[in-house]
Amino acid sequence: MHRKNERFVERLPLIPERPGLAYAVTTLLCMAALFARLVVENVLPTGFPFVSFFPAVILSSFLFGVGPGIYASVICGLISWYFFIPPTMTFSLQANTIVALIFYAVVCATDIALVNWMQRANYGLAVEREKSRALAENREMLFRELQHRVSNNIQVVAALISLQRRNVTDEAARKALDEAYARLNLIGKIGRALYDPNGQRLGVRSFMETLTEDILEASGRRDLAVHLNVDEEITFHPDTAVPLALIVAEAISNAIEHGFPGSDRGTIAVDLHRSDAGKLVLEVADDGKGLPADFQPERGGNLGLRIATALAQQLGGAFSMTPGARGGARAMLEIPA
Repeated sequence: MHRKNERFVERLPLIPERPGLAYAVTTLLCMAALFARLVVENVLPTGFPFVSFFPAVILSSFLFGVGPGIYASVICGLISWYFFIPPTMTFSLQANTIVALIFYAVVCATDIALVNWMQRANYGLAVEREKSRALAENREMLFRELQHRVSNNIQVVAALISLQRRNVTDEAARKALDEAYARLNLIGKIGRALYDPNGQRLGVRSFMETLTEDILEASGRRDLAVHLNVDEEITFHPDTAVPLALIVAEAISNAIEHGFPGSDRGTIAVDLHRSDAGKLVLEVADDGKGLPADFQPERGGNLGLRIATALAQQLGGAFSMTPGARGGARAMLEIPA
C-alpha cells in the first residue's frame, strides 16, 4: 500500500523487497555504533558496554523491521562482549558476563517487540484510513450519480408537463402548468449547480449568480439588472441550498411579475449576509411598483409566495414581504445559520 501522500512512518519497514540492502545498512549502523563507543571510551565510566549499541538496534528495527533488528542486536551484542566486557578481546563467559548479556538481550527484545507492535498498529491504521478514503470517494461518486439522475428525472417530468400544456386550452390551467414547469426546471438546474463536474461545491456567490441568471433567462427580462451582495464566508448544506434557492427564485419572480409589469426597467438587489444575532438573512428588494397596503403573502393568491413561506418554515425560519425603504418591495428570509 503506497500512496503519494502517505507519511514516512506508513512506509516502514523500508525496502522489504531488498533484504540484502537492509542488512548491509544495518551492518553499517552497527559499525557506526562501535565507532561511537570507541570515541567515548575514555569519557564513559566503567560498566556501560552497550550504551552506543541500543540506538543501532532500535534504529535498525524501526527502519528495516524485525529481521534486521535481531541481526543488529546479535552483531552489537557480540561486539560489546568482545571489546567492552572484561576480560576484553575474548568471548570469556563469566557470571557477570552472562548477567550483562541477559540484560542486553531482554532490553533488545523489548525494543524490537515494541517497534514491531507500533509499526503493525500504524499499518493497520493506515489500511483503515485508506479504506475510509475509498469509501468516502465511492460515497461521493454515488451521491453525484444519484443527484445527476434525480435532476434528469425532474427535467423529464418538466418536459412532460410542457408537452401536456399543448393540449390544454384553459388559460388558468396553462398558466399553472407553465409555473409548474418553471419550478421543476429550476429545481433541476439547482441540483446540477450545487456541485461542479469535479465534485467540488460551488462558492455561494457563484451559485447565486448562476441562479439569478437562470431566473432572468426564464422570465425573458434581460432589461432588469440584478445586484448581488453576498458574504463569501457563508456556507450552507445542499439540504439548505435547494429550498433557499427556491425562495430566492420565488422572490425574484414575484418582483419581475408584480414589480415590473410590461417592459418597465428596474433593479433587483439580492443581499445574503449573517446578522448580528447569528442568523442567515436573505433580502430581495426591488424598485418597482411596490405592494398593496393590505398585502399578506400567506393569505394572498400568489402560490409562489405561499411556497416561499412554507419553505422558510421548513428551514426553521420566517419569510416576509414588506414595502421597500425607497419604494418597491422587499422580501426577507431569516433562518438559523
